[in-house]
Amino acid sequence: MHLPRPPALLRAFAAFAAWAALTSPVRAADTEFLDPEQAFVLSASASSASTVTVRFDIATGYRMYRERFAFETEGGAAAVQAELPPGERKFDDTFQKEVEVHRGTLEVPVRVTGATAPFTLKVSSQGCADAGLCYPPQQQALRVQVADGRVVSVALDAGDAAASPPAAPVEAAPASRIESALQSGNLVVVAGVFLLAGLLLSFTPCVLPMVPILSSIIVGQGAPVSRMRGFALAASYCLGMALVYTAFGVVAGLLGEGLAASMQNPWVLGAFATLLALLSLSMFGFYELQMPGFIQNKVSEASGRLSGGKFVGVFAMGGLSALIVGPCVAAPLAGALVYISRTHDVVIGGVALFSLACGMSAPLLLVGLSAGSLLPRTGAWMERVKHVFGVMLLAVALWLVSPVLPAWALMSATGALLTVTAVYLGAFDRLRDGATGMTQLFKGVGVVMALVGAAQFVGALSGGRDTFQPLAHLASRGAGAPAAEAEGPAFRRVGTVAELEQAVATAGRPVMLDFYADWCVSCKEYERFVFSDDQVRQRMGGFTLLQVDVTANNAHDKALLKRFGLFGPPGIVFFRPDGRENPAARVVGYQPSHEFVRTLDAAL
Repeated sequence: MHLPRPPALLRAFAAFAAWAALTSPVRAADTEFLDPEQAFVLSASASSASTVTVRFDIATGYRMYRERFAFETEGGAAAVQAELPPGERKFDDTFQKEVEVHRGTLEVPVRVTGATAPFTLKVSSQGCADAGLCYPPQQQALRVQVADGRVVSVALDAGDAAASPPAAPVEAAPASRIESALQSGNLVVVAGVFLLAGLLLSFTPCVLPMVPILSSIIVGQGAPVSRMRGFALAASYCLGMALVYTAFGVVAGLLGEGLAASMQNPWVLGAFATLLALLSLSMFGFYELQMPGFIQNKVSEASGRLSGGKFVGVFAMGGLSALIVGPCVAAPLAGALVYISRTHDVVIGGVALFSLACGMSAPLLLVGLSAGSLLPRTGAWMERVKHVFGVMLLAVALWLVSPVLPAWALMSATGALLTVTAVYLGAFDRLRDGATGMTQLFKGVGVVMALVGAAQFVGALSGGRDTFQPLAHLASRGAGAPAAEAEGPAFRRVGTVAELEQAVATAGRPVMLDFYADWCVSCKEYERFVFSDDQVRQRMGGFTLLQVDVTANNAHDKALLKRFGLFGPPGIVFFRPDGRENPAARVVGYQPSHEFVRTLDAAL
């Protein structure tokens, strides 16, 4: 059987992807940063018998802070006094104050007195890139040779391991399979690895909400749905989802920041949820969902058959679904986006994203392929199935807005949905004599849903704020236990790069930095299921816990995300006690508690 295709729409999406790639403001400076030792090249010389001249050659587009310089000695009983020249005064966005900065070449005369033997001169400094990256403070060592109290020569002390904190960025873990595939440049390898990754992601919250959307489309055809037709509809839906997912992923990578944050705000999520709620009404028979006649006629003329219009509509719905529930930050997606942002290789990055989306489409294709055997073809059962999918669409709409709803509103809406569904299942109707076992089963399920819905209302009205345990706060009060006992560890919030650097530098022990947002569903799962786990809490006690709230997605939030090459939460970064990042322990995406325990053990 020949499957209808929408060639005109495919060409339009291809043109859109090409336009997005060509017109995106690519700025290499946003993502291509020099290593600290290359951005701030240190050298020194003995300019006189009592003076060491320390010189920094600062790369173009970088700056160093006058107040961050420090000079101290080790051994040789010498005293030093640096004569720092004045710098350029400016208001610095990183530190949110007026500072003096140096650019180009900086020479600092350091006077030496009381030197009786060779000593080490330790030079502390800090610099930033104009493009937004601020490096951590670094300390470098100079070995000063002295004879008869006179400075003879000065050289970099290559043997001082403590003087080389810039080595941290290159102390990375072995390349993962995702990174190795991308770096290989082999399109077949990239496609295979990301297709497999998409299959593994296909049973996560990133994809499951699309199943009722696609199912409602298939059931809503109003006619018997064969296997091939169901598969064709699902394939058209998945193709629309994959192309939009790929196009927006490429744009996100080229821009150097995720698009999820800009879309995850109450107005956008509310609009999408309202759209799903309106679509669900068609499943209950309030109106007949179909494309306007004039659009169907135009599509019919273009495709040569009227049914093609339905495929175009399903294709468009797939693209819309990708925008609604598609943005999930998982390791494969983050890897592809970082690769695109660093190399600007749209071909390999696009193939990776398209393959990932195709792998994620596996359960959707199975839904379409099984439509002919699992869904009833005629009779009252078809209406019942449409109603079930209508309820599922309402549940997806509620799930979409749950990150931005207050807890009491989410509990109330959940209670309302459960109660209305219980009414529909006949929970409050009297069973007729001779009722079938299926009718009794439906009534029993309805009674359970009504009770759970009532618990949500009682919990919301009595001050409860946990949808999963709406009455837990009442039990805690009755037992005299504090309500916050089950809460996870407390994090200290940091809002800027400067605050983060200061907190890490003064921690004196391992640091765990968590990126969080109110609209991030996986972040809420971390709080609810992972951080509250006893084993996780015990191990987190060995860390200084910091958190960045990127809900507002402002300039400081973007700078912090860009600093670590992240495109959105959830992301967890670990630092060693000396302030250097531990790249091998970094977590992108959600980890269940048993896996996160192993991550914490490795970080410790």
